[in-house]
Amino acid sequence: MFDEAVSGRRSYGRRGFLSLAMAGGVAMTASGCGLLGGSDSSSSSNGGSGVEKTKIKVSIMPTIDVAPFHLAVQNGYFKNEGLDVEAVDAASGDASLQKLQAGEVDIAYASYTPFFIAKSKGAADIKLVADASSAGPKSTEVVAMPNSNIKNVHDLAGKRIAITATNTICDTLTKSVMRDNGVNYNDVKWVSLRFPDIGPAVKRGDVDAGFLTEPFITQSAKVNGTVEVIDTASGGTKDFPTAGYGSLGKFTDANPKTVAAFQRAMLKATKEAADRSKIEPLMIQFSKVDEATAKLTTLLTFQSTLDARRIQRVPDLLQQFGSIQSKIDVQSMIVPQANAS
Repeated sequence: MFDEAVSGRRSYGRRGFLSLAMAGGVAMTASGCGLLGGSDSSSSSNGGSGVEKTKIKVSIMPTIDVAPFHLAVQNGYFKNEGLDVEAVDAASGDASLQKLQAGEVDIAYASYTPFFIAKSKGAADIKLVADASSAGPKSTEVVAMPNSNIKNVHDLAGKRIAITATNTICDTLTKSVMRDNGVNYNDVKWVSLRFPDIGPAVKRGDVDAGFLTEPFITQSAKVNGTVEVIDTASGGTKDFPTAGYGSLGKFTDANPKTVAAFQRAMLKATKEAADRSKIEPLMIQFSKVDEATAKLTTLLTFQSTLDARRIQRVPDLLQQFGSIQSKIDVQSMIVPQANAS
């Protein structure tokens, strides 16, 4: 889900999924979230689907919330729709968006914030193609050491809090919970770090607290001894939309059947991802998370079909915090949603 990954490019083929190593013995995921490596097995098209473009590139991050994407690859759902998918790794949500803007990919996965900030600045004609996830209870947290002087949300005022980057879902969720509890977030010092580096930084005392997603929450608790300070998916940000797939208007306008084929494959895989037993093996095999951690990891809520009213919460909150200056109409950004075949 979130703004973290590794750089590089992968074409999905016989090699299957590529593993991603992360600090502390796990591989990195959230936007948006836990780490999942990826490689696409959709190396050939079945033809006959009538899609305008059979070969497409999708920028992803190795997060838990792209698990449905990997299931679609693994089970041949893209291939069945006539799509030959190449995955391109992005280092963050911003990097994923930049690849989209530069024409390096056709569809980009990212937390929603970069999409809306780019839209608000007129930097890109962003169209939302598919949803990905919402923050479930305890799937996104601010953590600290148990012997620190940070015990609750009120103790975060004026502290050094590690996040992947400002104006991302990380600081947005954190500021929202602080505001809901009457805590001043304006004097917080936000420190940008990669998700795998946040837990160790908290342990060393380089920062006072850090924002983490799963499986980093569970992994850091085991390795670094960090504990929850606040559940950032609570209060006003309960079930908050976290990430999705976007494209550019010129692509969605020119390739409506291709977009619909991508949506159908993702919808089918997302329904399958409701079975936790389908996700844990992905974390174990491709994130290099041990079985015990996989079983303890709190998952995000997987989504696929975009609901304008639900997604509208994101730009509205960003506007409240001044990350965007004027209201954005989410409905105008959503392309038609395909039904499962």
